[in-house]
Amino acid sequence: MRLAARQFPLAAQWCLIVLGVTICYFATGQIGIQWAIVREQISPLWPAAGVALAVPMLLGPRFWPGIFLGALLTNIAIGPSLATVIAISAGNTIGPMLAYAVMRRLGFRTQLDRLPDAVLLVTIGAIGGTAVSAVLGTGVLVLDGALVAGDFWSTALVWWTGDAMGVLTVTPLLLLVPRFRLPTRVSPARWGEAIALAIVGTGTALLSSTTPAKLFLVFPVLVWAALRFRQAGAMLCSLCVCTLTIFAAVRGLGPYGSYALVPRMLHVQAFDATVGMTALVLSTIVLQRDRATAEITEAWLQITEMVDMIAPRQSLRSAMNQRRSEDLAD
Repeated sequence: MRLAARQFPLAAQWCLIVLGVTICYFATGQIGIQWAIVREQISPLWPAAGVALAVPMLLGPRFWPGIFLGALLTNIAIGPSLATVIAISAGNTIGPMLAYAVMRRLGFRTQLDRLPDAVLLVTIGAIGGTAVSAVLGTGVLVLDGALVAGDFWSTALVWWTGDAMGVLTVTPLLLLVPRFRLPTRVSPARWGEAIALAIVGTGTALLSSTTPAKLFLVFPVLVWAALRFRQAGAMLCSLCVCTLTIFAAVRGLGPYGSYALVPRMLHVQAFDATVGMTALVLSTIVLQRDRATAEITEAWLQITEMVDMIAPRQSLRSAMNQRRSEDLAD
């Protein structure tokens, strides 16, 4: 009876967490659907992919049913058939879970305070795992007849890059949540700098998404955000830039509006991937530098304390030796 009583709260807790994951995936999936450009379900920015990869990293792999149910609820109203939706949902679950398993095997740490962690998130999480989901999902649509075979690669490319951008922009922010703490005391100058960064970042994002000549003005802002506000500031700027760029491209605005669909998405995703990787890698390097500086400072303090403890002993020993020498001389 006691064992059953203990297991019941654990089962209820598991169900509640799975329900929360399902709601989060479904909510972010609805955001991604607003920008869908292929069959109203394939988007150039799919935030739900970032949620799917963050779930096993933060909560553990046993909550994968939440990812599957969230994907199922997101796609079931779009179709084309129940069997196809189930297969797509399975692909949306297998991709991030496989990426998580490989990254964990290679020593990935969710703190993202080392450059190898950022590299693994980009290569395995944003490129490898999303490719699995994109190929499986597009293949199922072709087999079901909802997509002609000639559109396989172009559709898979949009699907893949959209999921990859979701991982690059959303997953790092979610990994920062457990370490987020409200500052107890912030100077007015710091608040002013944060507000200035938000204004300048939004302005440059708008300019880069609508004016070709000002496309790369955002990169100095990313450097500013990474140096002064670390990963949180850099990744928020990256998310803002990528969102506005994709929003403009989907509606045929800005420097990519004159291209056909596939070349347009290739150009947009190449730019957004550069922005996302720059923000992630640079902020991680800055964080790694801060950690190294803190370790050196701590080591220096320990050495200083040891020297302070040894110095009096050495002085006492020298005084005793001197006095002994004087006594012998007498």
